[in-house]
Amino acid sequence: MAMVLAQFAQPLSFSWFEQIVFVNAIGRLLLATILGGLVGVERQIHTKAYGIRTDLLICLGSAFFTLLSAALAGDSPNKGQVASNIVQGIGFLGAGLILHNRSRVSGLASAATVWVVASIGMACGAGLYAAAAVSTAIVISAMELVGVIERRANIKRLVVLYETRGSDQARMLKEILETLDKAGERLADVETNCIGDIQRVTFPLNAVHRKHRFVHDQLLAQPGISSVFTFHDPEED
Repeated sequence: MAMVLAQFAQPLSFSWFEQIVFVNAIGRLLLATILGGLVGVERQIHTKAYGIRTDLLICLGSAFFTLLSAALAGDSPNKGQVASNIVQGIGFLGAGLILHNRSRVSGLASAATVWVVASIGMACGAGLYAAAAVSTAIVISAMELVGVIERRANIKRLVVLYETRGSDQARMLKEILETLDKAGERLADVETNCIGDIQRVTFPLNAVHRKHRFVHDQLLAQPGISSVFTFHDPEED
């Protein structure tokens, strides 16, 4: 009996006995998979560049490396050497999500989410289940609730692609320019094309929610514009 208890006190290793006894390691990996997947669902719903599979694998990998860190260290006191390199590795993934387009930078929130998901996986691997679950809830709440508050308080600028349709392209461009002048915004990156008898003019606008609503209503009121469609930028956080 004493020998069995002594085995529980030892760190994870590759022995068959400890792989069977320490079944909680499987639970840690499964929890990391679930929590990472939950964060990924929120990202997938908003059609971001990455989603469920990416967050799930990052969280699982971080948890597994944290477990292996103790196993590979053996009797060495430095049991966090492998786990400490997770932060550096995640930095490369996060950097790939950050994009600089003209005068704006996008993907910062996505990169930060990847970094936090890795920390949640490390917490699962270390057995800090409650902390990992609470962190997951905070991340999802921050991405959802804070976003709603930002939009309603008109403190978050969003990039929206406007598509206007009509029969007279020159008149449409003039009315769009006049509308943006009233809103105090600059017309840029305009694209025009024709499909049959329908003339299309598209342009992006970076503004707060209230101003987008004003521009949309003003464009609909223009006699030369028959319809207005709006599309959200998929790179927007």
